[in-house]
Amino acid sequence: MKTEKQKMLMGELYDPSDRELSNDRLQARLLLKELNDSREDEASKRVDLLKKLIPNTGVNLYIQTPFYCDYGENIEIGNDVYFNFNCVILDVNRVKIGSRTMFGPNVQVYTATHPIDYKERASGLEFAKPITIGEDVWIGGSAIICPGVSIGDRSIIGAGSVVTKDVPSDVFAAGNPCVIIRNLKT
Repeated sequence: MKTEKQKMLMGELYDPSDRELSNDRLQARLLLKELNDSREDEASKRVDLLKKLIPNTGVNLYIQTPFYCDYGENIEIGNDVYFNFNCVILDVNRVKIGSRTMFGPNVQVYTATHPIDYKERASGLEFAKPITIGEDVWIGGSAIICPGVSIGDRSIIGAGSVVTKDVPSDVFAAGNPCVIIRNLKT
């Protein structure tokens, strides 16, 4: 029999009030509180906190606080990644972020979603879809990345966009819903 955490990570309906999941979220919240309350001049403390919160990271991760996530352990980040102020990652499922990717302020990445059927939704069960963001991607401020989306290498997502479908590599895409505006390769 699968645990609720296994179901969650497999994209199946799961119970978010499960004791293990609740404890994992609590531990992440405590680390986030400490990170978000830390000072700019406490760089080594911030690095240590980020390693505990998001253990699957490369080198030179920079997160301008405040920052929020559900678990942290479901996020995988490459090298030289930058997050501006107030970013949110609901990492109920895997979130993979490639090297040299930049996030503007207020970017929100949502793997979490809910059943469409109201009876199923009323049960309190939910599910999630993984998100993949390639290398050298730039995501403009206040963009929202929806569950199950992949963004290809070197693409740019315009500020305020709502990304509901996959975006290929080497394009500038923007809008609500986000659409390809132009190709970036010449």
